[in-house]
Amino acid sequence: MWANKQRSIRVSQEELLCKNACGYYGNPVWQGFCSKCWRERARTAEAPRQDARPSHDGTPPTFSKFEEKKNIEKGRRINTMRRLFWGTSSPPKPQETSESQKKLLKAFQSLEPGDFTGFLKILRSSPSQRLQSRCTAFLNTMEAYHDLPVQKQSDLVQDFYQSFADYFISFPEAQVTHIMEHVEKLVMTRLHKWVFCHDSCDDEQKDLALQRRIRSLNWITPQMLSVPFPDTNTSATGDPFLPAITAIIEMDAKRAPQDKLACVSKCSQQVFEALSVSNDEPANADDFLSSLVYVVLKANPPRLHSNMQYVIRFGLPHSLMAGESGYYFTNLSCAVAFIEKLDGPKLNLSAEEFEGYMLGQRAPSALNRRQQVASEAKQLLEELTDRQERLDQGVSALGAQLQRWVQAVTSELDDAGAQFGHFQKEIAAQAAISQSASLSTQDESLQEDDEEQPALVLDTLHEGSTDTDC
Repeated sequence: MWANKQRSIRVSQEELLCKNACGYYGNPVWQGFCSKCWRERARTAEAPRQDARPSHDGTPPTFSKFEEKKNIEKGRRINTMRRLFWGTSSPPKPQETSESQKKLLKAFQSLEPGDFTGFLKILRSSPSQRLQSRCTAFLNTMEAYHDLPVQKQSDLVQDFYQSFADYFISFPEAQVTHIMEHVEKLVMTRLHKWVFCHDSCDDEQKDLALQRRIRSLNWITPQMLSVPFPDTNTSATGDPFLPAITAIIEMDAKRAPQDKLACVSKCSQQVFEALSVSNDEPANADDFLSSLVYVVLKANPPRLHSNMQYVIRFGLPHSLMAGESGYYFTNLSCAVAFIEKLDGPKLNLSAEEFEGYMLGQRAPSALNRRQQVASEAKQLLEELTDRQERLDQGVSALGAQLQRWVQAVTSELDDAGAQFGHFQKEIAAQAAISQSASLSTQDESLQEDDEEQPALVLDTLHEGSTDTDC
């Protein structure tokens, strides 16, 4: 087992959390911050650039003005979205809801988690006509302005989520979360073709660079990453991480961010399951991360960078900031960052050894073992082919021998048939001779009888005449 080896990949629980100490999960893509703190920092950084022009009174801009500008910009965008969604800058108050709105809220309260079909039925009902029309208007607007920078589109989608969630402000948080997951799936399934791998960003180039990087590291073995399972398992029963590899590859086929996150969660759960089967000890964070790096290297998922950015930009914030899905996605981001910065010391290799592996001048022991197994399999195949050829020759010889035996038996049967016919003729001839002899004997007996009969008649007549005389 490799559990006793020194771990080269170590990430503590504190390192996964946001640098701002807000309690949510951070992400290397956001420089260690969570999505909420990262957006706040980005908006704070944009404000000085927008107010960089000198003021009329000659006084330099202060931080309070930057904050004020940031809040005004944020409020303006949210109010714009609310006016698009509700027709007013503020959401409807719960106490002022009409009877149809009460029925609508009651219908949403009875919605089961994960019942997307039921959500669509409620949204198409007459009480939800306003919600449906606002969703349609938002989708049509996003499609009409699909040339906007992807970050602007991300802000619009996130503001739409917030505006929609305000309608259910009286609901429990868990129920609002389930409803918003349906909203995200509805919206992003429609917008996927417009915002995924957008032309305004360099996601496609980064996808190609990441794929080339992973392809160049295909020589890395589980032992180099200290993945805690023995090498014998890999050769005897197959790779235990194959289900996880399949799950992470499926992420590119999904369109909704939550469905992509579900693939990441499924992949991570399969990793934990493989670790529990192949290791007697409970899996820890180091084992999980090193195994996840191995899975990503072996899978080389298509458009991995674009898929992760798509989830970050258009997914629900709570899905990435907390919970199981947030933890798994953060670890996947750490795994990708580790692969991008991977060097010899992180694999317990010298710089010369690492360079030799990258240039194909060296091969790891496990790779040599696979080559040896392949050579043995090739030799065994050649032996089996030779045995098959000899067997085919034996079958051909046996077929020829069987054919000769059949011909010999047929010839013998023909001879026996001819002899039987000859014997039948002899028997018939003998029977004819015997019958002729019998007929001759009968004719002689009849002739003797014919000769004796006249004499008897004469004697009878003579006796009769004698009696008359008397």
